Amino acid sequence: MKAEAMIFAICTAFLVLVTPAYWFITSAGDTGGDWTGTSALTMTTLLTMMVTFYLGFHAKKMEPRPEDRKDAEIADGAGELGFFPPYSWWPLWAALTLGTIVLGLAMTAWWLAIIGGVLGAVATSGLVYEYYRGEHAH
Repeated sequence: MKAEAMIFAICTAFLVLVTPAYWFITSAGDTGGDWTGTSALTMTTLLTMMVTFYLGFHAKKMEPRPEDRKDAEIADGAGELGFFPPYSWWPLWAALTLGTIVLGLAMTAWWLAIIGGVLGAVATSGLVYEYYRGEHAH
């Protein structure tokens, strides 16, 4: 994870340099600057910095993966990589209910947002508990 932390550190350093330059260039005119772009770049800088610290913190605590070691062989990375879930229809229903809620809020049709919230609770329950019943039960 040290390589990933380094990639995000480079992105953070780039954004630290670009954000003040962007603010300076846009504030040179009579318009007073582009505060939207400057704040977006500032938030992006903080986000990449947060990811850098997170990955760096966990890279220190975990043992190096085969791709992090210089003396690793290809066979060191062989074997089971983890559990990957099979197909599922529940994310589709969760997305459709979120769309229903947003549509209800955008049209100020509270009844539609409430219906979407109830269906969203059902879809979220199905998504969370799909491995407790049926074909893929554990």
